[in-house]
Amino acid sequence: MPAQEAPPKAPAPAAEPSELSRVQKLAALLVILGPDAAAQILRGFESHEVETISSEMANFAMISQELQSEILQEFSEVAIQAGTAIRGGVDVTRATLEKAMGLYKATEILSRVAPSPSPVAAIGDLAEMEPRQFYNLLRHEQPQTVALVVSYVGPQRAAEALMFFAAEQRDKILERIATLAPTPVEVIEKVVEILLARRGTNQTRALNQSGGVKTAADVLNAMEKTQGKTLLGSLEERNPELGQAIRQKMFTFEDLASLDSATLQRILREVDLRELALALRRNASEKLKSTLLGCITKRAAETVQEEMVFMGPVRLRDIESAQLRIIDAVRRLEAEGTVDLSEVHGRGRNEMC
Repeated sequence: MPAQEAPPKAPAPAAEPSELSRVQKLAALLVILGPDAAAQILRGFESHEVETISSEMANFAMISQELQSEILQEFSEVAIQAGTAIRGGVDVTRATLEKAMGLYKATEILSRVAPSPSPVAAIGDLAEMEPRQFYNLLRHEQPQTVALVVSYVGPQRAAEALMFFAAEQRDKILERIATLAPTPVEVIEKVVEILLARRGTNQTRALNQSGGVKTAADVLNAMEKTQGKTLLGSLEERNPELGQAIRQKMFTFEDLASLDSATLQRILREVDLRELALALRRNASEKLKSTLLGCITKRAAETVQEEMVFMGPVRLRDIESAQLRIIDAVRRLEAEGTVDLSEVHGRGRNEMC
């Protein structure tokens, strides 16, 4: 009795698209698009073809992020080329990808394979919208898309709009803002253009780079203190490293120059003079140096200045560590209710000691 032929092995998660057959690529695409889209597509095949494709789909226990991107890009190129003979190539492709992956990812892929011949800066009147209108425009979008848009309309506007989202959504959106990689301008333009087209608006203005930890920190700084604290705390529970990075951007060493004299004097009582000298050695403005030295006794200031001169060569990372330890002391005092930092961002209010 002849030995049964072994079933085909699933391709390795890291397989290159060039190593896959056309049937395997189609199977991978259907897995990526999800059951609803896959079911609609399979209706166009004969029964024996459906069986073959389904068998290959079952072989894909996992599809790497890299392979997903390659498969989707290849699909987009084929669909757009077919669009010269079949109506709606780009539009159909965008609709398919958007349903499977969301507006942001779909637009990112299409910008690589079908760039607009004349990109239009489509920010429109987003910044002039009322927070409720802004929320209504974005409420059905995925967190990545919301993060992309709100991250460059300004911290205050972003903070106001985010308060209309449910707490769980706010957490996800803030996390996406903080981890948002630099985005090509044409992707941002196209996303906003599509959003505004849905709303029936097409006013335009220039776009800026968006996203990142600093943007997330600015949004939190613009929120009401209790709300911002709650949101950051929730994020830190899920992603401690990212939460800490955002927290460090919310109050920097240079921000000490914006504190009032009484607050500075209270903070400096917690700081060793040698630590202060090390922190002021480099990466500190003359304004900050004079402000801090003006809030300690004349003798203590002379001691700090002598330390700065005679301590010898110091590594930058040691200086930054000293600055962070001082900021940690500030945060500890704030948590205890001893000092108030709520008015630091937005206006300088230091009175010389």
